Amino acid sequence: MTVDELEDVWRRESPHVLGALLRRHGDYADCEDAAQEALAAAAEQWPAEGMPDNPRGWLVRVASRRLVDRVRSDRARAAREETVGTAQAADAFVAPPADEDTEPGDDALLLLLLCCHPTLSRPTQVALTLRAVSGLTTAAIATAFLVPEATMAQRLSRARTTLRATGARFEAPTVEELPTRVAAVLDVLYLVFNEGYARSSGDTLVETSLAEEAIHLTRQLHAYLPGHDEVAGALALMLITDARRAARVDPRGDLVPLAEQDRSRWDRRLLDEGVAILEEVLPRGPVGAYQLQAAIAAVHAEAPRSEDTDWAQIVVLYAMLDDVAPSPAVTLNRAVAIGMSTGPGAGLEALRPLLDDPAMDRYHRLHAVRAHLLELSGDVGAAEVAYARAADLTRSKPEQRYLARRLARLRREGATRG
Repeated sequence: MTVDELEDVWRRESPHVLGALLRRHGDYADCEDAAQEALAAAAEQWPAEGMPDNPRGWLVRVASRRLVDRVRSDRARAAREETVGTAQAADAFVAPPADEDTEPGDDALLLLLLCCHPTLSRPTQVALTLRAVSGLTTAAIATAFLVPEATMAQRLSRARTTLRATGARFEAPTVEELPTRVAAVLDVLYLVFNEGYARSSGDTLVETSLAEEAIHLTRQLHAYLPGHDEVAGALALMLITDARRAARVDPRGDLVPLAEQDRSRWDRRLLDEGVAILEEVLPRGPVGAYQLQAAIAAVHAEAPRSEDTDWAQIVVLYAMLDDVAPSPAVTLNRAVAIGMSTGPGAGLEALRPLLDDPAMDRYHRLHAVRAHLLELSGDVGAAEVAYARAADLTRSKPEQRYLARRLARLRREGATRG
């Protein structure tokens, strides 16, 4: 069994394993540690003995035994110090019933709601859930939050410490807690979708399984909460965006930007479904961030050719999005729209707040956007520097190759003019 095969199994089964442990034990840190120990045991045993017929059940059993051992140890130490507690009590507390450790039910959505714990801030809920449930690396989560990997690692560590220190229990949310937890879950699902749609690192641009799992879970959430407008908006956004997947890479697996895509390869079925959901939800009331992003994606989808895109409408929608949910990513995308609608000089001016922020200097897409706008403005020398900076910063090989090609083309054209 290869490392990649083991990682595939873990990505597929880890939500179910952690969910089963949390329902029985409730302590996040203990359950996560036990799940990781079960994975380590699988990495040692499965290559030699073969993967079991029911890997989920195997992982739950091994992780549960680790919990039993840990609680036994804790109780035994307490018994020595306070003469209370027994190892038998530990067994009764955490050992799974024999008929539950192989249950096939889909725990992923429940686990997302459980892990978005109100003890933590919403960004921390999202980051911790991405790491524990979705299997994203700390580096990928850091990229999503536009912070250094070391900073994100510290945040995740502090979150675990906070949960343990406060004695947080992972139980089904109350009616009062549900709206804020659903909002956090939507953030998790959209970031998972984004990582599948455009990998932040590695040799491939797309990881279909991540994008499809995010859509699957968002469909489930929409089925449970059909009147939740932002859930509907998030689903519409994912469907409209995912419809472009087949056109986003060339036969070599390299990036094809939106302006150069063969739109006949877009999945009309997904586009139509996403637009229909959006048209149903938009008239109902206040428009949230996911509905606005879906509306922007729909404007792109309506254009038969890139040059037919209604950039003025997209600028208006980004202005609305900036009012509802301001972020560096919104500022960046709005600058692109302004550059395409009004001119590259206006787009570069809209980028200025990000360029003046030292923390944004490591974000490769900022430099890529600046390079594109500089190229359109005719400042080829500055565009070359910005393309080189962007290519140096990205950890995605397809994006790196694309940026390197843009840079090489500018240099060739410059040499020809010279």
